[in-house]
Amino acid sequence: MTSPLTTRRAFLGTSVGALAMAGLAACSDPLATARPSGRILPTDPLIAEYEKRRAYSGTTVANRLPAAPFETSLEGRTLTTWGYDKSLNGPLLRAKTGDLLDVTVANGLPEGTSVHWHGLALRNDADGVQGVTQDPIAAGGTYSYGFRLSHPGTYWYHSHFDTQRERALYGALIVEDPNETLDYDQEWVVILDDWLDGITGTPEEVVEELSAGMDMSGDMEGMEGMDHGSMSEDSSSGMPMKHMLMGAESDYLGGDAGDVRIPVHLFNGRPPAEPDTIDGKPGDRIRLRLINAAGDTAYRVGVPGQELTITHTDGFPVQPRQADAVVLGMGERLDVLVTLGDQAVPVLALPEGKTGHSYGIIKAGSNTALSGRLPQTLGGTVLDGSRLKAHESVLLEPKEPTRSHELRLTGSMADYDWGINGRRFDPANPFDGAFKLRLDERVRVTMTNDTDMWHPMHLHGHTFQLADNGARKDTVIVKPRQTIVFDFEADNPGQWLTHCHNAYHAEAGMMGVFSYIH
Repeated sequence: MTSPLTTRRAFLGTSVGALAMAGLAACSDPLATARPSGRILPTDPLIAEYEKRRAYSGTTVANRLPAAPFETSLEGRTLTTWGYDKSLNGPLLRAKTGDLLDVTVANGLPEGTSVHWHGLALRNDADGVQGVTQDPIAAGGTYSYGFRLSHPGTYWYHSHFDTQRERALYGALIVEDPNETLDYDQEWVVILDDWLDGITGTPEEVVEELSAGMDMSGDMEGMEGMDHGSMSEDSSSGMPMKHMLMGAESDYLGGDAGDVRIPVHLFNGRPPAEPDTIDGKPGDRIRLRLINAAGDTAYRVGVPGQELTITHTDGFPVQPRQADAVVLGMGERLDVLVTLGDQAVPVLALPEGKTGHSYGIIKAGSNTALSGRLPQTLGGTVLDGSRLKAHESVLLEPKEPTRSHELRLTGSMADYDWGINGRRFDPANPFDGAFKLRLDERVRVTMTNDTDMWHPMHLHGHTFQLADNGARKDTVIVKPRQTIVFDFEADNPGQWLTHCHNAYHAEAGMMGVFSYIH
């Protein structure tokens, strides 16, 4: 099997302009014959026109993101990885609704890069997708992203170049609401990540191993919790296995919890031996802005012994719900409130279906140290974003869809051939199998998971609303054999990726394009 990583790297020599011309030449859409610009590409004047329609406060918030290799230590081991501003968490970016965010990326990496602004409905030419919305930022080069911020909420940014996100090329982006009505005393932005780079190998090595697939015909009894690091070789390929994980099970996720053995889980860039902390006071209401930046791990998050109030998912308000813990798939965000007592409490993140943990500490009262051991489970009422209802202020106007698309999630661990509708994304031909739409349509998507694994599915440039007045989201957990239905407004012209936010499933080909046409 040809490695998807190799295919992608070979593709990077093709410019977006050349790709667009090739895509148009091969397009069988009769509109393309009538209009050479049949697809609304990132260079189309409509992109700038729609940007001007977004509210503008008159304020520009400027930032600089230097991407470069740096040396750090984790779990007592010195390692070299890649990150922004030489940190395991990139700089926290803050701005307000209506501001123009202007970010200059300086690429000090030995290869190209790009930055995606996850969850934002922004101009298409700033979306940061290599080969679809921009050419890679060359090694040693700089590139400026500039776009207006149209909606408040908890967002994040990350490299969208191969597996670079599985190093430390990510950070939080908080868009503040000048008219915030939520009542709280302080907030804590929390980024969770599953880390292996420089400890057990590199993300590229993981892709190469997983791409060989796995013979699933053997006897699986007694395999629960076993990782492939403890096995000698993959019987289907004869290759030694170091990274592939088997037997990681989660009833909540509907079965197999993940593909990759993870040596350490991070909470704001810190391992469990060095927990991050904040100070509070008894009675304070703390807003936790939770972000899952992991590549292969869902996290169950809670404050043991205390109830959480869920207020937002993926930046949009929901009808408040009480829960003992929440689950976030990769790419998802949840905002929750917790009221402090008179002692320190942990914010505990357990990798769903896997071993390990990460946590931070909120100090309150005179007792600023944790009492007792951290629990190994978080039970009670457990919710994720797909189980929430949208707040009435953000409900889409009820109307029938004018365009419908069916997406079937396909593939298996046996061949590691993850795709959509049986097609693995070809970066050299990104519009093959594209899902067409036109401006001002109401689009209905029926997404069915035909695989035996769960997938956190993400849509760029839009938020959708789950069926039956469900939450407004941009990333949603789709469990094995589950069908979900969502609607969105086709109000942001361009070419927009949709993909599984498991980094390794996306790299294998579980991606597609929602393609606006004239």
